[in-house]
Amino acid sequence: MKLERVELVHIAIPLVTPFRTSFGTMTTKVTFLLRVVTDTAEGWSEFAGDPEPLYCAEFVAGAEIVLRDVLLPRAAALPALTAPALGPALAGVKGHELAKAALETAVLDAELRSYGMSLATYLGAVRERVPAGVSVGIRPSIGELLDDVEGYLADGYVRIKLKIEPGWDLEPVRAVRERFGEAVPLQVDANAAYTLADAEHLRRLDAFGLLLVEEPLAGGDLYGHARLQQRLATPVCLDESLHNARDTASAIALDACRAVNVKPARVGGYLEARRVHDVAYAHGVPVWCGGMMETGIGRAANLALAALPGCTLPGDTSASARYFAEDLTEPFVLTDGHLPVPKGPGIGVHPLPGPLHRFTTSRRALYAT
Repeated sequence: MKLERVELVHIAIPLVTPFRTSFGTMTTKVTFLLRVVTDTAEGWSEFAGDPEPLYCAEFVAGAEIVLRDVLLPRAAALPALTAPALGPALAGVKGHELAKAALETAVLDAELRSYGMSLATYLGAVRERVPAGVSVGIRPSIGELLDDVEGYLADGYVRIKLKIEPGWDLEPVRAVRERFGEAVPLQVDANAAYTLADAEHLRRLDAFGLLLVEEPLAGGDLYGHARLQQRLATPVCLDESLHNARDTASAIALDACRAVNVKPARVGGYLEARRVHDVAYAHGVPVWCGGMMETGIGRAANLALAALPGCTLPGDTSASARYFAEDLTEPFVLTDGHLPVPKGPGIGVHPLPGPLHRFTTSRRALYAT
């Protein structure tokens, strides 16, 4: 393929309810889509970061600059543009995994559309639908939390994940267990809100039969997570700490994690996400596909990854209605606790003109021949 045009589309979509974690509250999804046009097809992707560098170091305005001034010139210089060739071409650029992932995904979408092949087939998916979990943010009260969980279970979600932070951990977990019983698959996500000094406090979570505790300590602290895992019966799952397959292999060797949350954006794209999956799968460590509150553009691609054989835990690939009253694509609808894996070429979806127009705040060309 030859790169002809790259367009960046800024979007802002209201959430159906505010979503609070240990690092902030979100009321509107503000990010950008990337549209890549080649001589054979066009492809779409979604930048997974936020306007501010709170969850991770990357943010919307910074990613736009990196794409325009650093990544796209390298992509345009390739004699033949393919997703596998893009990784080595961008390898000299330190970090910026989310920006790299946005570019690689749009290129991969265009490439697969030109072949008539789905992303699920390309990655090696083994399921046509995947079980869906839901992430429940920090709420103002226990009562509101229980109401939320009751609603999600009634919707059919097969796993509940509670966001926690110091001061909001044992009591909400206990309340959910007491209200809904031991049979509900339940896990917690701290988003790096604790330190190793909290180990004895976190050990009290063992009483609740959790699937896992996700990223309890600072991102990248493999040693600290290994020390913590020695003191917990609950499996530690790493998320922010794993930036590539090499990190994943190191974490598993150190026993710093016994489950892996793979987010394609965080590791630089779906090709590296597949390698992360393969490393964990080869070591018998269960994998699940995390979410970053994506629109249907990002959600479609995540479902393809979640259908890989090593993804044995329900992921955060919730239905569109969990976050948005109206999505950018045809909505993903929960059926018997599962979501369908798109079968069409590329990521299998495209933005609908109406919603795309309504939620677009600006457009600009980053590259044109």
